[in-house]
Amino acid sequence: MTDDDAAPLKGRRSGASVTSDPGGTSATTPEEPPVAGATPVRKRFGLRGFLLLFVAVIALDVLAAVLVPPFPKGGQPGQACDYPACFINSVIEFPPPAVVFDFLPASAPAVAPMVYFHPSISSTILTMWIVMALILLLAFLATRRMKQKPGRVQNAVEWAYEFGSDFAVGIGGERARRYYPIFAAFFLFILFSNWSGLVPPVGKIEQLRAPTSDVNITIGLALTSFVLFQGEGFRRLGVRGYLGKFFPIGEFRHGLGAGILAMYVGIIELFLEFVKPVTLSMRLFGNIYGGEVALAVISALTLAIVPVALLGLEALLNLIQALIFSVLTLMFILLAVEGHESEEHRPAAAGGVSADHPAPGSADNHQPVAA
Repeated sequence: MTDDDAAPLKGRRSGASVTSDPGGTSATTPEEPPVAGATPVRKRFGLRGFLLLFVAVIALDVLAAVLVPPFPKGGQPGQACDYPACFINSVIEFPPPAVVFDFLPASAPAVAPMVYFHPSISSTILTMWIVMALILLLAFLATRRMKQKPGRVQNAVEWAYEFGSDFAVGIGGERARRYYPIFAAFFLFILFSNWSGLVPPVGKIEQLRAPTSDVNITIGLALTSFVLFQGEGFRRLGVRGYLGKFFPIGEFRHGLGAGILAMYVGIIELFLEFVKPVTLSMRLFGNIYGGEVALAVISALTLAIVPVALLGLEALLNLIQALIFSVLTLMFILLAVEGHESEEHRPAAAGGVSADHPAPGSADNHQPVAA
């Protein structure tokens, strides 16, 4: 490089751009000034924001306890309420639901038992009707504009349906696909009924209460499930075939001992059929009602942050209980339509060959095998 070529390079500062073009010019790239009217970048809701929210919730909780203190259940605001007994009794709902409308008030029981038969509309029945109307409305809105080229809502609905159908097939085999609508109906209804108790004003006013926190509702759901899988068993297998699962008289052909043992097992299975609705109803009622009682007690005795965390846990448990009820109903239907001597229960020989269908060339197969 000559002195004439190096001269233009003298005096250049760092940050200048150098070009290899002899005729090109080099200059520093200045920073662009901010555009007027541009939207500033918002900072994320960091730790300081959470701390401020935490303090605000506690302050609001303390302020509510001072301005609107708890009062005894059935009493008037301003009455003295001892901590913690009065705090707990003022928020707990007992198992019998409140009666919203009584058709025969003259014959109404003085103290309503947990399970009773009386022509009336309780708070749980009223909430159940609201939940049913909400599910039907959502189903109508989600499916009213079905197109060949689906949109976002239709895509979400179809994905949810296919996911649930694949889930049912995964746990019950291909036979479970035809019973998936029953599985989905039980799941959605019980899920919305469970979650309704977590949404104010349900459970906060006397006229509204979560349907599945009432044992009368859960017994009705369990009896509906019982009629479904028993009726499907009779429909698919016939009266003789279905009752033959519990009274296998044909086993006496294999000997007296085999017949007596088969009858003994069959009678136990028949007894267990009537236990199924009891376990379905009591499991659902106990978990939902117990969760509401625990949430009410924690809310009455602690600050708002703890009940919010428990509320999220309760929502997850409610989802699990809805899934358990619907899965058990699906499995009970599949067991009911399965014959007593189903091929699915026959042991397979080595190599995956059934005992009833021996492999070609075996000693039990008398058909000649081509060379």
